[in-house]
Amino acid sequence: MHRRSLGRLAAALLAAPALGGLATLAHAADEAPDALIKRLSEEILAAIKADKSIQSGDIDKIMALVDSKVMPNVNFRRMTASAVGPAWRQATPDQRRRLEEEFKALLIRTYSGALSQVDDQTISVKPLRASPEDKEVIVRSEIRGRGDPIQLEYRLEKTPGQGAGWKIYNLNVLGVWLVDTYRSQFAQEINANGIDGLITALAERNKANTGRKS
Repeated sequence: MHRRSLGRLAAALLAAPALGGLATLAHAADEAPDALIKRLSEEILAAIKADKSIQSGDIDKIMALVDSKVMPNVNFRRMTASAVGPAWRQATPDQRRRLEEEFKALLIRTYSGALSQVDDQTISVKPLRASPEDKEVIVRSEIRGRGDPIQLEYRLEKTPGQGAGWKIYNLNVLGVWLVDTYRSQFAQEINANGIDGLITALAERNKANTGRKS
């Protein structure tokens, strides 16, 4: 697998299913951020290698599994709000809901094609540099396969209350933060056609990607 494919796989880890057992809320609340990333990464790679339908890009199955396995570990509202930028504050509740739905579908469809590239990759998580009182951290990991290793970083925040624990809200692949990349794209559409224009553009892009591996 060449470096570009490894990078696409790295990004897919945020939008890919983890088929291993879902942590209980109590476990999730106590789990350290680096332990969370290590567990999810190992489960994801094992799941992809074991499931031919995921490797073939079965979007419906991938999306259903993302909803049940990955989304509990992601602050997707924060991720979407950051990608949309200042316009998020003016969006109605319905617009926000539709933006989240379309953005999630976009991520899954964009990176589902990378799942078919999985063969002998391994993931290592680097020692966490953080204090016990930190509420936001960066967990650094590395994907190794054929060719040069890929550096992959996750931004996580510690959330209180029900479902407490560490949640992913951004991802850095090959030196580029995922949310930042989409923010610049979304800003152009919002400036030209507003929030509804962005929703429409995302829906059309998702429709165009239906049944197509990226």
